[in-house]
Amino acid sequence: MSLKLFIFDCDGTIVDSAHTIVEGMEHAYRLHDLPSPGEAATLSIIGLSLPQAVEQLSPGIAVEARDLLVNSYKDFVIAKREGGDAIEHLYEGAKEVIEALAAEETYLLGIATGKAYRGVLHLFDSFGWHDHFVTVQTADRAPSKPNPGMILQAIAETGVAPEDTVMIGDTSYDIEMAVSAGVRGVGVTWGYHPAVELRAAGAHHLVDDYAALDQLLRSL
Repeated sequence: MSLKLFIFDCDGTIVDSAHTIVEGMEHAYRLHDLPSPGEAATLSIIGLSLPQAVEQLSPGIAVEARDLLVNSYKDFVIAKREGGDAIEHLYEGAKEVIEALAAEETYLLGIATGKAYRGVLHLFDSFGWHDHFVTVQTADRAPSKPNPGMILQAIAETGVAPEDTVMIGDTSYDIEMAVSAGVRGVGVTWGYHPAVELRAAGAHHLVDDYAALDQLLRSL
């Protein structure tokens, strides 16, 4: 049997990190005397790399101001993480399904996320997952979603064919990235973009929980 590559987004797909992300963005904007974009707007940009996220929250912002916000956000989140205060709870069923898939010889797991590599390492440290994911694509090592670069790099690293590759994510950015890369996109409905947006972006399948995701991936 040919190898299958299952690429997972992180925020909104594996972990619910909304509280930390919203708090970090509010802190950054407040620090620079700018009006907060608000929770709904911040949730809508989760998945993008930080510079692109800030540009979407503040259209027309100068590069210098954007970079100040990005760095202030990073400093805030890193400090919270080092203090043990960053809240990132696994979604129900995530641990069991990911560990079961990783144990299968014909399945390879990957990560494609708007997080920085440091954030992914923190996730792996928290759950002992360093050996579970064979390819890790992050915002500081690849173009921002929905550019297909993360998926194309994962395919190049693993040697798995595009037709045997699946992108799993909760936002339209994940699905658009999958479409651009020529792979199947699976939208999960428990994250930060509604199902209607995932479907409009071109999701091949939608799932409502990890049990359904596990069943779907094993049937592909």
